Amino acid sequence: MTQSFRKAAKYLLTSESVTEGHPDKLCDQISDAILDSILEKDPMARVACETAVTNGMVLVLGEITTECYTEVPRIVREVVRDTGYTCPEYGFDYQSCGILVSINEQSADIALGVDRALEARTGSAASELDRVGAGDQGMMVGFACTETPELMPMPLSLAHKLCRQLTRVRKKGVLPYLRPDGKSQVTVEYSSGQPKRVDSIVIGAQHDPDVGQEQIKQDVIEQVIRPVIPARLLDDKTNYHVNATGRFVIGGPVSDTGFTGRKILVDTYGSLARHGGGAFSGKDPTKVDRSAAYMARYIAKNLVAAGLAERLEIQIAYVIGVAHPLSVSIEAFGTGTVSQEVLRRLVERHFDLRPAAIIQILDLRRPIYRQTACYGHFGRDDLDLPWERTDKAEILKQEALGKK
Repeated sequence: MTQSFRKAAKYLLTSESVTEGHPDKLCDQISDAILDSILEKDPMARVACETAVTNGMVLVLGEITTECYTEVPRIVREVVRDTGYTCPEYGFDYQSCGILVSINEQSADIALGVDRALEARTGSAASELDRVGAGDQGMMVGFACTETPELMPMPLSLAHKLCRQLTRVRKKGVLPYLRPDGKSQVTVEYSSGQPKRVDSIVIGAQHDPDVGQEQIKQDVIEQVIRPVIPARLLDDKTNYHVNATGRFVIGGPVSDTGFTGRKILVDTYGSLARHGGGAFSGKDPTKVDRSAAYMARYIAKNLVAAGLAERLEIQIAYVIGVAHPLSVSIEAFGTGTVSQEVLRRLVERHFDLRPAAIIQILDLRRPIYRQTACYGHFGRDDLDLPWERTDKAEILKQEALGKK
């Protein structure tokens, strides 16, 4: 989007989500479950855990430095079971899948910069918070907008809700023929920068082989789509595509190899904001790919909740081994109620962007991550996530606008 955001004519924007049984999301859950298990015993652990799944096999690999022991195969089987792969008929299940584990310690060269930031090595550290360096270089993006109560883009918000409902009706037995794998996609029509209607809905629902396409489509529309999508957004021109190939029996790791970190737009803002490229799952909070992205969302959400913009994106850049960010960039797409300079000063004054400070402010050395691995890390009104709180909004509004 550009500065002409408010004046734009009609256009369509699309986002997707996937269910917890999708192969890539299965990997994200395994990686974050292992991370949680380690942080529960050793909050200072360094974890970069990757997972791959394919037909009959789970491979866990990465770099982990910790003082505790974690039974990785047990965690893998628990996640696979909880996700719904419990039946050998699916071709992949928690009891029979093979598990390979290949884990090394974190590179000593990387640890040098994290353990002792450049500021500490050069004697310029002003406090203990200057002594922890960023775990990698990169750009992290935070975003918020007024399209939904949770301050997220509407296409992504609706896509997540559809996938959650698809999983819910499967697990509760409302549609007992459904299997764990599934996807959604929502296209919203905008006018003058505001969402007006849902133009199309795409659902891919894995199912048992003895159920016909017409029944699946009717059931999905009635039990999944209509309970989720507000009636005011649907009309006689809305397109519904359910299992567009006509059959979705073979799914999960049998049909597609999965990897941790391949659904980064599902995890963030659904292509309606830029992305720095870093994935989240399996990474401890010294990795700014994760922790700084959470802080960026916290900043963007509080600025929008304060009424300082209708749509806001912030980018934070880091270099490995340095505590302070290289740059901070803010874009309000022409919707700001104050200048970019005011927004920049507010961020500088009220948000500490050093990795150690982010970890402290958001209390990130806790086992809270597996719950974020499905249905998005942001906009989660079903979870109490510290980066989703708007506890800074009032002071930001008072300072910027002089309002109480």
